[in-house]
Formats: sequence, structure tokens, C-alpha cells
Amino acid sequence: MRRYGPCLLLVLVGAAVLRISLLSELYLRYVQAGLRPYLVTSGAVLVLLGAVMAVVRRTERGEDEEDGEDHEGGPEGEGEHGHGHGVAGPRVAWLLALPALALLLFPPPALGSYSAEREAAQRAAQGVGTFPALPAGNPVELTLGEFGSRAVYDSGRSLSGRTVRMTGFVTHGDDGTWYLTRLFVTCCAADATTSKVEVRGAADGAPPVDAWVTVTGTWHPKGRLGTDSGWPPVLDASEVRRVAQPADPYEKR
Repeated sequence: MRRYGPCLLLVLVGAAVLRISLLSELYLRYVQAGLRPYLVTSGAVLVLLGAVMAVVRRTERGEDEEDGEDHEGGPEGEGEHGHGHGVAGPRVAWLLALPALALLLFPPPALGSYSAEREAAQRAAQGVGTFPALPAGNPVELTLGEFGSRAVYDSGRSLSGRTVRMTGFVTHGDDGTWYLTRLFVTCCAADATTSKVEVRGAADGAPPVDAWVTVTGTWHPKGRLGTDSGWPPVLDASEVRRVAQPADPYEKR
């Protein structure tokens, strides 16, 4: 069995990658949608490479048996140097199978409140100025990043008098406040940063941490434009509705 260990590891890793990228949309928890073709290709190549290696190993074993040779050495496959390696390498290499099996059977969840709380409040990389006009009609669908940028930096006050709707997950503050939160990714989950909006006036109080909700409401001006006193922006909620976590839980820059 140890002869085929590396082959099995390659197949496991490849199958895990295919499971999250080809057979589901779980890959969106970790990387952007544009990377899907690369993940599918990588997974397929790993599975194919593992299968080819297994065939080669089987052929070599058959030739060895015909020649009466045993490359795995003495008792218990210790090899000629007695280090317990054999042709398949040290037994400890099997530990590499654990992360592959974990990804295959128990894919990690998307980043949530724990990651958001560790991240300092992120400011838009821009100065105070005017923003393009919002689309006509209410409510206006906005990302948390768009809402935060306009609330803190828009000298034209384009949010005034408008009803907005945003979706995110719930985080709680130490003083009883709660926030609609979303993580932004540039490439993958490793570079995620946080944006959040304080929600006030919800009739049913704060939803549980990590619950996904869609909040409709109006901007509540706070602090001086372009300063830390304006962060995080505030929304006076008129409706809070529980929703399922979207397939792609992250906002894009």
C-alpha cells in the first residue's frame, strides 16, 4: 500500500479541489469567481497525475516480481538502510492526507464575525469629494463598501433622503450595538478586509452573531465628513430580514 501512497495523496488533493470548484460553488469562500477555471484545471491535473503514477508503480512492481527483486527491503518494509522509508518515503508523509480529507469532507466555512472583529475599520482609499448620483427609485441596492464610502467621504451627501438596502452578516459590539458586516477580497480570503455599518432602530433587536440579514433603512449622519468620527456609518433600519448566506459571501473591490 505504501508504494501507492503518493498516488493516493495526489488523487485526494485533486478530488478535494474539484469538489469545491467543479461540483459546487464552495470555492467562493476562499477565492474570487475568476479563479474557478484554474482550480478545476489544477484538480483535474492532480487526479490524472495520481492515476498515471499508480499505473507506473504497478508496472514497475510487476517487473520487479518477474526479476525476483524487492526494492522495499527487509522486514516490515524498512529498506536497505533500516529507516522505515521504503520506496514511498517516510510514514509521516501520510499526515499530508489530513488537510486533503478535511477539504474533501468538511470544507471550512467562509470568514465571519471572528475575522471581522480582528480587522481594524477600513477606510476607503480616497479623499472627500463628490460621488456619482445614485440610481432613481427607493430602495437603492448598495454594497456596504459603497454605502460606507458615500457616508464618510461624499461632500454631495448623496445618501440624504434615500432609502437603501444592504445585505451582510451580523456582528455585535461590546456596548450592545450591532453591525451589518461584510468582508472584501481583492484576490482570495487571505487578503480579506472588513466593512461594517452600525444598525439602529431594529424593531426585534439584534439578530444572532453571523446571521445573514438584509437591512432596509436610511442613512443617519454621524461625525464630521472625512474624519474618524464618521466611522462606522450608521443606518436607521426600517426592516431587517433574515436571509440565507449567499453563494459568494464576499464583496469585491
